[in-house]
Amino acid sequence: MSKIRNLKYQLCGPKQYPKGDLPEIVLVGKSNVGKSSFINTMLNRKNLARTSNTPGKTRQINFYNVDDLFYFVDLPGYGFSKMSKEEKVTSGKYIEAYLENRQNIALIVHLLDIRHNPTQDDLLMYDYILKTNLPFMVITNKADKIAVTKVEGEVKRIKQILGISYSTILPFSAERKIYTEKIWEEIDKLIG
Repeated sequence: MSKIRNLKYQLCGPKQYPKGDLPEIVLVGKSNVGKSSFINTMLNRKNLARTSNTPGKTRQINFYNVDDLFYFVDLPGYGFSKMSKEEKVTSGKYIEAYLENRQNIALIVHLLDIRHNPTQDDLLMYDYILKTNLPFMVITNKADKIAVTKVEGEVKRIKQILGISYSTILPFSAERKIYTEKIWEEIDKLIG
């Protein structure tokens, strides 16, 4: 993946989305779950997507063109309590409009924190994803924050909470850079 272009757009309407019919892999998750770190790790780049210790920094939809084959699309995180009500409503409208109207969505990747039970916002997003009838996978991020021997059990626990019986759910660690090959295999299957 050598020829990667970072295309950024402010929170905007469909007229400013990239033109063409490249498939889009959409990343959703609460603020600070590690969507930007996921992108950087998957593309083997350190600072392509901006990361921060402060939740809620991504307030725009970011499109990352990967070798003119597909886009990673980083949607603003949800559930950030310091965002004003007006900002939450605006951000929610942009996310919803994108997910409802964009024809290029090939896969939704829902990132969750492996260390915690899914929040109410996570459950609402998961339910919303199910209603889209689009292909999706769940990534349990921050697997480096727990013992390797506990990863499988935590993935099973989250799978049970969500009631996942037929979709892919995988662990991930941007810190240790493990599990990326399995995720690429699943992406290839779903958008290949």
